[in-house]
Amino acid sequence: MLPALAFAIIVVLASPLAFVGIQAAQAGWDEADRLFSRPLISTLIWHTVELSLAVTLLTAVVGFGAAFLVERTDLPGRRTWTTLLALPLAVPEFVRGYSWVSLFRSVHGYWGAVLVMTCSLYPLVFLPVAATLRRGHSGAEEVSRSLGKGPWSTLWRVTLPLCRPALAGGALLVSLYLLGEYGAFAMLRYTTFATAIFTEYKLGFDAASASLLTLVLVGLALLLLGLEAASGHRGRVVVTSGSNRGARPARLGRGWLPAMAGLTAVVGLSLGVPLYALGYWLLKGSSTTLPSASVIGATFTSLGYAFAAAVVATAAAVPIALFAWRRNSRLARTAERLAYVTRALPGIAVALSVVFFAIRYAQPLYQQPPLLVTGYVILFFPLALTAVRAALAQVPPGVEEVARSLGTRPTLVLARVTLPLIRPGLGAALAMVALTASTELTATLLLRPTGTQTLATQFWVYTSGLAYGAAAPYAALMVAMSVPPVLLLTRRSLGADHPVETS
Repeated sequence: MLPALAFAIIVVLASPLAFVGIQAAQAGWDEADRLFSRPLISTLIWHTVELSLAVTLLTAVVGFGAAFLVERTDLPGRRTWTTLLALPLAVPEFVRGYSWVSLFRSVHGYWGAVLVMTCSLYPLVFLPVAATLRRGHSGAEEVSRSLGKGPWSTLWRVTLPLCRPALAGGALLVSLYLLGEYGAFAMLRYTTFATAIFTEYKLGFDAASASLLTLVLVGLALLLLGLEAASGHRGRVVVTSGSNRGARPARLGRGWLPAMAGLTAVVGLSLGVPLYALGYWLLKGSSTTLPSASVIGATFTSLGYAFAAAVVATAAAVPIALFAWRRNSRLARTAERLAYVTRALPGIAVALSVVFFAIRYAQPLYQQPPLLVTGYVILFFPLALTAVRAALAQVPPGVEEVARSLGTRPTLVLARVTLPLIRPGLGAALAMVALTASTELTATLLLRPTGTQTLATQFWVYTSGLAYGAAAPYAALMVAMSVPPVLLLTRRSLGADHPVETS
């Protein structure tokens, strides 16, 4: 029963890949040849490669450098710097694009995209690298220094290899984010696959061209996952009993001032500019020629849809997590890995696949609330599964077997024993999915019911009309709602001891 339920859920989660493939195949070879022979395709590929290389390299440098300073040196106020360096995750990419464009009209195109996306995504590298440096033993670095190796030699030969798995994982996340981002690039007037797909579908309602471009985008995302898996950078897991409490931090000496200046510049660009822009436009006022909308109504709508998606995603994650936890078999591990396939699906791909399914097989559901909830569940299911799986890992082995040996039915064991034990994980899954879905833009623009406005879509309406003051309250609310989960993520990532990956 449990394996069948788990694989049924996986089939639903992976269905966007199948539907996009079906729609692309129905377009026919002639349509595909016409589309892919256009100069636009080569432009999109070049933009993708050019931007991905630049932003991935910059985020790796900034993320590693910041993590090294706060975890391996005597930098003053390291805990405060850690929080400040992680907080940019609370600012959605499209809000950051709005902040820069509304203040500096010259920020656009390729260099504008590099600046904005680097400021947005470097915490995806900073957090895992900082966690690795904090939890990994520094004995090898101390041995290197005792053998007369200088700080740069130790950094290159010892510290960087230690952080290689974290750097590779962070770089993968950065690249996947770049593939699927729409809002920030639309504001910065930088054409990518996501912006082209949205334009083909929304303006021309060209489902065939949109599906073909979506298939290319999904292929690129899966290629990135394959390269990361084949790179051999995952390392092996080593459980450490303690962190670096006994390690002596490296003295910055005369490098103290440049280090402080560098971190101040990073925090100022990534966090200071968005906060200043929001404060500026909030104080300047919200006068606009566009129809007024209720901030409170948009907030409750956003939270309502997000909470519904969180409940469904968490409920769906329980069978898969239980299957993988109870049966440590190859089949169970395969099922759990397949459930993470949505990590490779950008929001625009998920939205289009759900729309295509509704139009072809469930017409009454088109532009109805269940469709938007379904899109959120597919997009953010990995968050729920990760939280539930982590909670189950803390449950002592054999607990369910003891309850069953007393004659309790399996369903009662689940309700009375297992679920109460993983209640914190269920709460974390609900919170993570709800707060992430409440600020989602790309899929919401395509899947929302007619007349429905969330914080993200209403913000988009005003910014599209250049009503920056009217958009500011919606942006401020989204940022405020995102701060608590970011702080929780920072505490969980860097607080307690945890298994560490080493090379």
